[in-house]
Amino acid sequence: MIDAARGWVRRHWPQMRLRTILFTTLFVVAAMPGIGAVFLRVYENTLVRQTEAELVSQAAVLTATAAALWPDAPLGRPVRGQAVSADNPYGLGPPISGIDLSTTPIRTERPSPLPGGALSPDARIAARTLAPILDATRATTLASILLLDRNGRIVTGSREMGSYAMLPEVAAALAGRSATVLRRNGAYRATYRFEWLSRAAALRVHYARPVVVDGRVVGVILLSRSARALFKGLYEDRGKILIGIATIFLALVLLSGIISRGVTRPIRRLGIATRAVASGRGRVPDPPTTAAIEIQGLYADFGAMAAAVERRSRYLRDFAHAVSHEFKTPLSGIRGAIELLQDHADMTPADRQRFLANADADAGRLALLVSRLLDLARADMAEPDVAIATDLSPIVDRVADAFRAPGFAVDICPSASPTVAVPAPTLEAVLTTVLENARQAGATLIELHITNAQGRIALHVRDDGPGIAPADRDRLFEPFFTTKRSTGGTGLGLAIARSLIEGAGGTLTLDNEPGTTFIVEMSSCS
Repeated sequence: MIDAARGWVRRHWPQMRLRTILFTTLFVVAAMPGIGAVFLRVYENTLVRQTEAELVSQAAVLTATAAALWPDAPLGRPVRGQAVSADNPYGLGPPISGIDLSTTPIRTERPSPLPGGALSPDARIAARTLAPILDATRATTLASILLLDRNGRIVTGSREMGSYAMLPEVAAALAGRSATVLRRNGAYRATYRFEWLSRAAALRVHYARPVVVDGRVVGVILLSRSARALFKGLYEDRGKILIGIATIFLALVLLSGIISRGVTRPIRRLGIATRAVASGRGRVPDPPTTAAIEIQGLYADFGAMAAAVERRSRYLRDFAHAVSHEFKTPLSGIRGAIELLQDHADMTPADRQRFLANADADAGRLALLVSRLLDLARADMAEPDVAIATDLSPIVDRVADAFRAPGFAVDICPSASPTVAVPAPTLEAVLTTVLENARQAGATLIELHITNAQGRIALHVRDDGPGIAPADRDRLFEPFFTTKRSTGGTGLGLAIARSLIEGAGGTLTLDNEPGTTFIVEMSSCS
């Protein structure tokens, strides 16, 4: 089922631009407080609790007034509210509100009072005194205010007389504890279009508080009022809300513009430039100054990649041209020899042997070229191995001993024996190629010197040969470039040596100083 749902989402997922996704994300994040206020009822809870607090304040004043004006009330004794406790069930301190629209049960509309008996005489007398006060309070606060006697019967404040002792809030007040409940409002009628979203709109807050005289509950003040409607409040504060929405929208537009200039526009420009580079008609431009640091790094990486691709393409073009040129000469010689042998059947044995020898030499050169090209390909594909650790001095000594001969000396300057991150066969192949080139160039003395600077080991190979012509120095490492073609040189030796050492994380360069000095630089393992 989950896989089916994922498949459906993938098939129907809309294609959106990055700036659309970013703006939508910012918009949703900005709208979350408002959504939470409506659906989590944070604002409505505040309105309901504020209504309860107002009813508590009114009831506190009215019960204190009723207690002071109640018949047979002790004169001169102040009425003080106390915290509710097991020892003092008449505690009248400010209650801690526990109303929450998500958890507090909503009771039915307050029912009609039940038939009751005769009213308490003291309550009748108190009602005549308190009636003007209750009427004035009711007219000002718009709250429903009822005065009940010690048995829960309605004394004043309602046209319908009877008993409310069966109500849980009244029963709690008769027991000496104030209580708050939420009930449905049967008279509620929706006024605003989206008022159905408000749960508190159709509710009334009911609060009952006991009237305590000389330690006895002599009556109850029962108040009720509807909370301020959420959408009515929103309508009344519409100016401030519209200003807030406009401010948030402008902030979103500003942030979207910043993100567009820092992310989306540079990415779009980079995409256009990349397509142009792929078609061979452009280059990666410099990153915009407003682009994010990561985007500027991406521009630099794409620029380096494009340069590497162009360099590799140029190398392949030149390499293909050089291969075709190198193969053309021996192939032409072999084809010419075959044609001569086919056209001159009466050729003398000596001439036939000479043409066959030429064809064989050309075939041998082709085989050598193919072998060296395979060596070059393997060298180009080699990758450095950081786990390799090779002692350099024994390699240098072994290669030097192999080349020492009458008329050709190899001197090694005393030095430490460093460990390098290059395989031993690679070191031997590179050093052998450099020494062989020096010997073929006519050198009689080679000096090997090892230096160590900041974790890089450099092996200097200097010879006393005639040197390299200035015009040839820049082309020395190009494949197929050789000055010994007449003696069988392929021009691939130094190219293979450089690729081998670069595959191991090192370099092979020609020193710019007078004379001929090759420098093999490698990473140290110490």
